[in-house]
Amino acid sequence: MKELKDYVRSIPDFPEKGIIFRDVSTVLQDRDGFKLAVDSMIEKLKDVDFDVVVGPEARGFIFGTPIAYALNKAFVPVRKKGKLPCETIEESYKLEYGTATLEAHVDSIKKGQKVVIVDDLIATGGTLKAIVNLVEKLGGEVVKICCLIELPELNGKKALEGYDVLSSISFEGK
Repeated sequence: MKELKDYVRSIPDFPEKGIIFRDVSTVLQDRDGFKLAVDSMIEKLKDVDFDVVVGPEARGFIFGTPIAYALNKAFVPVRKKGKLPCETIEESYKLEYGTATLEAHVDSIKKGQKVVIVDDLIATGGTLKAIVNLVEKLGGEVVKICCLIELPELNGKKALEGYDVLSSISFEGK
């Protein structure tokens, strides 16, 4: 059987020269790869006491919902600005070129709920830090951040200092 890393497609010089893009679509389109990915993340959360899985649009939805389902937890989507239909709170963060804004419904997390954030990748940590800020504004407690892939050279864990960040696999390089 292949290892989880074997299912990730690496695309050199995308989106710009010198970057190696780690493509999870090849993980998702292979039933063994997808199962291995989700199971590896569930394994990392098996002894964690939490109430809610939070996942950002779009790949956080893909990995977060089967994890929430398997562990009998609620799932809360965090979306790009303007995509949620009810009252929201928002958090803006810096991108390489500009800014982005994420939103969550104001009633999505109750005060004191323990939250696990799930996403496909941790690179610089900006998106995940914005989600942490949203969760904490709503009164939730982030007890774990779980990603499929980590790119350690981009120092994403530094942006999330003080939080327990786990990944199933890591790749060197940008």
